Amino acid sequence: MARKIAILGGTGAEGSGLAYHLAQAGENVLIGSRDAARAQETAKRLRERIGGDSRIEGMDNPSAAATCDVAILTVPFSGVSALLKQLKSVWKPGTMVIDTTVPLAAAVGGAATRVLGVWQGSAAEQTKELLPPGVSLAAAFQNLGAESLAGNEPVDCDVLVCGDDEKAKQVAFELVSKIRGARPLNGGKLENARIVESLTALLIGLNMRYKVHGAGIRFTGLPLR
Repeated sequence: MARKIAILGGTGAEGSGLAYHLAQAGENVLIGSRDAARAQETAKRLRERIGGDSRIEGMDNPSAAATCDVAILTVPFSGVSALLKQLKSVWKPGTMVIDTTVPLAAAVGGAATRVLGVWQGSAAEQTKELLPPGVSLAAAFQNLGAESLAGNEPVDCDVLVCGDDEKAKQVAFELVSKIRGARPLNGGKLENARIVESLTALLIGLNMRYKVHGAGIRFTGLPLR
């Protein structure tokens, strides 16, 4: 049976962009949202865009989390804590979560070019504290912006994958590889997510200064995948 990948917060630009590319690559995708009807509408739009026998369904976040094998967390940082507390009792043991969130100061009315200080060290480390035992975590996709995912062109970005669970990191590597142009790189332990998250604020500043929308990161001197 094909694995099911839930995109929690999947009606937003980042979530729907990831859903589009993963479904186009043949993955079975569940769009999660606070509003099931909105999720179903997004799923319908993506199915029509991809065509063929693409597998995309829409449902509320708890239903998507309870059904999936892998969940990609794409809700804004300000809503992460409340959502994960709501989902604590619905996860299946063995589920893997991939956290894409970044604690941008814009979440509390500040500048998008700054990150908030998170008590745990990073958004990903906060997520780890809020997941029940038996649910593993990796952090990825923080530096791959919604604008880069919006079209059909290959993206021009390396994606750092951080985590303390090797199996979750391997799954994140596989999903990054499904997106044309993206190269997954091992970013080390989960604590390194705090460095990766801060790069997003830097990229937003570069976008603003150079009047572009898709600034990304590339690392040189590494073996090609």
